[in-house]
Amino acid sequence: MRASRTSRRSPRFISEEGPGPILPCHGVFTLSEQLASVIARLKAPARQGQIGRLRRGIEKEGLRVDASGRIVQTPHPHALGAKLTHPHITTDYSEALLEYITPVYCRPADALGFLGDLHRFSYRHLGNELIWPASMPARLAGNASVPIADYGSSNIGTMKHVYRKGLDVRYGRIMQAIAGVHYNVSLPDDLWPMLREIDPQAPNASASSDADYRSSRYFGLIRHFRRNSWLLMYLFGASPAIDRSFLDGKPAPEWLEAHGSDTLLAPYATTLRMSGLGYQNKVQEQLKICFNSLSNYVGTLRHAISTPWPPYQALGVNRGDAWQQLNANILQIENEYYSDIRPKRVARHDETPSQALEARGVEYIEVRCLDLNPFLPLGVDAAQMYFLDTFLMWCLLSESPWIPDDECDHLDDNRRLVVERGRDPAMRLNIDGEPRSVADRGAEIFAELAAVAELLDSREEGSPHSESVRGLAPLLDDPSLTPSGRVMARLQSTHESFAEMMLALAHEQAEQFRSEPVDAAYQALLEELIETSHRQQGEIEAADDEGFSAFLDGYFTRAREPRAARAV
Repeated sequence: MRASRTSRRSPRFISEEGPGPILPCHGVFTLSEQLASVIARLKAPARQGQIGRLRRGIEKEGLRVDASGRIVQTPHPHALGAKLTHPHITTDYSEALLEYITPVYCRPADALGFLGDLHRFSYRHLGNELIWPASMPARLAGNASVPIADYGSSNIGTMKHVYRKGLDVRYGRIMQAIAGVHYNVSLPDDLWPMLREIDPQAPNASASSDADYRSSRYFGLIRHFRRNSWLLMYLFGASPAIDRSFLDGKPAPEWLEAHGSDTLLAPYATTLRMSGLGYQNKVQEQLKICFNSLSNYVGTLRHAISTPWPPYQALGVNRGDAWQQLNANILQIENEYYSDIRPKRVARHDETPSQALEARGVEYIEVRCLDLNPFLPLGVDAAQMYFLDTFLMWCLLSESPWIPDDECDHLDDNRRLVVERGRDPAMRLNIDGEPRSVADRGAEIFAELAAVAELLDSREEGSPHSESVRGLAPLLDDPSLTPSGRVMARLQSTHESFAEMMLALAHEQAEQFRSEPVDAAYQALLEELIETSHRQQGEIEAADDEGFSAFLDGYFTRAREPRAARAV
């Protein structure tokens, strides 16, 4: 839904005695007129169960480390299956970086239950190795100490390996050893026709354009998310410190302070994972992807995977007979684009991610700005999931005009400020040209989230969405309650190093997982997938009938082809 910038309305203050959710130290707020109207029209269908449930899945990464907290050099355990073909246990960049992928569930408890059993099952096969509980990596011994994942001899496996070699020559391996949680959410199918009916700016078109309308609303969600993702980084950031080895001998930025001999920290930081130390890319900043439309997003990515970049050309695609990157373009493939959120659709075997979007529209979104919470064995819990669901629904239902370039720059500045100084009471965000504190602007957002949570709770047992909003509200006024604040408090009170603290938590969590039984049905499934995934990888390797160069040429030729929209 498009709207002019002048149509945006800020919440209005009302008296303490008026109706609405009470938030600490900030009085009471009303909703924007637009959001209040949408929620009012959705309440009756929600109470009647006509909206349906959100569907969500979790992708969780975690480094394998040894008993002293050093990243391991051992291959991915054969007993966990073939990482090329296993649907639930694979690796991300590194051979040591486990990635767990849950099925799609309607209940957070089910997704967390499966994720927990993936950990319990893995620990039966890890020997003395541990799963590192933090986003920022364990003790490293230079760039070469991060082993690149190997996916076998097939063309597709070789492509995945060479892509990772390309990330090494462009950015280094150490950055790729960072872990996180990706949260995938699809909004209820029954919700879209209702939104279209009450949306005054929805186009009058045939049923074949339903996918276009859904995609446009998902992009509106993404824009509102981009305007406000700083709040998630404040609430859930858990990486204010790093092991000094992460810098690999480079001088520390002046805003980092020494904590003992091995740890560097930023006193008010929330998520160094999302800072300039982590997943940032100066080359990609020129792409200016602010998610104003599906066609712009797809076109920009297609341009980036087709356009050479001189410094990458200077590196060379091959070194002798060995491939060291897939190509010398701005992006090797679309997955190289870093963002805190992505529009997604499950791609078919002959499609790139953007071609799948172009052909059939957005199917779900992937939230990518979440640190592992080291105090939680799974890195995430149900309360956080219910809050994220509420936040994403709020982003969908709120007005979200297109983002011009100057605003895009301000949004980047806000995220940087929260990443580096989010718990500093003196820090101010730029909100519509006005300086605002996290607590002040956050309280306004929480007031609107409370109304959305009530809507989502209409057919729930209890009120889990509302409870998640109420439970996190105190963090706005007390930064010490945030995960990053808790990490900082422990470091300062115990005088542990970052590595010592995380290693202690890793041992505690390993002991817990090793002592708990795996669900019998999941145990049987995962044991079956070991054999199945190895067999499937062998079949893929045996079926290859062309050389890697020809395979890659065919892939990129197809990747540059536009895909006409198809009826869904």
